Amino acid sequence: MSAHAPFISCLRLLSACVIALSACVPAWAADAPAEAASAPAVAASAPAESASAPAAAPQRLDDRIQDVKGDVIRLNRDLLVLEEELLFPANTQVAVFVSMDVGKMFELDSLQLKLDDKLVASYLYSPLEVQALHRGGMQRVYLGNLKSGEHEVVAFFTGKGPHFRDYKRGAMLKFEKGADPKYIELRIQDSTGKLQPEFDIRVWQ
Repeated sequence: MSAHAPFISCLRLLSACVIALSACVPAWAADAPAEAASAPAVAASAPAESASAPAAAPQRLDDRIQDVKGDVIRLNRDLLVLEEELLFPANTQVAVFVSMDVGKMFELDSLQLKLDDKLVASYLYSPLEVQALHRGGMQRVYLGNLKSGEHEVVAFFTGKGPHFRDYKRGAMLKFEKGADPKYIELRIQDSTGKLQPEFDIRVWQ
C-alpha cells in the first residue's frame, strides 16, 4: 500500500463532501423565498419605500450563491489535481493521448492500449466523441506510472476504413523513460497519397 494511501482517501472523502455541498447550494437558495414569505404580516405594513428597497436583495443573494458554487468547483478541482500529483509523481508518470487529423478515411470504433505487453486501456468511442476528435480534441486515454528504462507501447485501432470496410491496425513504439514525465500521442491521420489511414505513435519532446 502506498504511503500516501490514507491521505488520498481523505482527499477523496473531502472531494465527495465538496460535491455534496455544491448540490445543496441550489436547494438552500430555493428555501430562502419560502422563509421570506412566512415573515409576519406586519412587515407588509412597512412604508412603501422600504418595500421597494429590498428589490436588489434577491440579486445579491443570487450573486453570493454563484460565488459559493464557483469556490466549491475550484476547491474540488484543486483536490483532484493534488490527488493526481500524489498518485502519479513526475519521475514515474506516463500519459497517453489520442488525436485525429481529418479522419475522413477512418471512423474510429475502439482502441486497445498495451504497455510492456500488458493491457492498460480499452475504450469504445461514441459518435460524439469521434466528432470531438475530428474537431481537434485530444483524449487522455491512460495515465500511470513507469520506472526508468526502456518500454514498449502498442496500440490497436478498430473501425471502418475506406469504403466502410472493417479496419484494424496496430502501431508500436519503443521509448526510454527517464526522470521526467513522459507524454505519448497516438495519432490517426489520413494519407492522401496511399488513400488510407495511417496510425502513428510519437513521444512529445
